Amino acid sequence: MSTLAAVTTYARNAPRKAVNLSLNEGLVWRAKALTQDLSGTVEDLLAAYVGTEAARQRVEDERLEDVISALNARHERDEFLSDAASIRAADEMISRA
Repeated sequence: MSTLAAVTTYARNAPRKAVNLSLNEGLVWRAKALTQDLSGTVEDLLAAYVGTEAARQRVEDERLEDVISALNARHERDEFLSDAASIRAADEMISRA
């Protein structure tokens, strides 16, 4: 098993799903020469990809949450210039009325 496959776990005995893929023929022949279980090898690589991509997306989501939290904290502390301008504009409209 590839060390990449250790990135995520999956049920190896889960039901199998036949899929139709279009792959480079030469690459498939070369891969078959390197493994006796092409489906298993591809499954391991796919599991590694899924685990790596899911982890990358979690990190990205956490970073976005951090940015949003920091922006909200700054807004509570300092207000945005647009808030002050809106308040001034509203005050001016009220005073003119």
